Amino acid sequence: MKVPENFRQRLSVMLPLAGALLLVLIGPAAAESGGGGHGGPGWVMNDTWRIMNFVALATILFFVLKKPLAGALQDRITGIEDQLKDLETRKKEAEKELAEYNEKLSLLDKQAEKIVQDYIEQGKEAGEKIRRQAKVAAEKLEEQARRNIEHEFEKAKDMLHREVLEKSFAKAEEMIRSGIAAEDQERLVDEYLNKVVTS
Repeated sequence: MKVPENFRQRLSVMLPLAGALLLVLIGPAAAESGGGGHGGPGWVMNDTWRIMNFVALATILFFVLKKPLAGALQDRITGIEDQLKDLETRKKEAEKELAEYNEKLSLLDKQAEKIVQDYIEQGKEAGEKIRRQAKVAAEKLEEQARRNIEHEFEKAKDMLHREVLEKSFAKAEEMIRSGIAAEDQERLVDEYLNKVVTS
């Protein structure tokens, strides 16, 4: 997390001040402790000065640094609160965006289902159209085949008539040559023609 700028400024002023104050208070204590030995009344006096110097230094530092430290801590608390508010705002925005994306995804699912359904319907319609076209084509082919059969039948019938006539003429000619009477010849031709026509 970012440290507020005014906290850094106060700290840069307080640290040298606290160091100077420490030197001022420790200096006399160090001078007095230089002459005493170990284990005598100088030892007790030396410790007493040290404790007094420490208490004085702690008291002075407390009063000197109380307001700047409290201000720095308050600034830090305010900065953290601002960051928390900012994070909360971002969280709400992210939740809102997530809800929008979820809604878009559900719409995409519905659109995909609709597209699939449309393709299914189009496939059914295309299949039905192909079946209708195939039925029409089959009917046309059937009609064409029927016409072809009728035409071939008529053609065969004509060929048969021609053949019958040719044979009749040949028979008549043969009968004439063999000396059959004209009446008999006409009767035979008529009978033969009647048989061919009725068959």
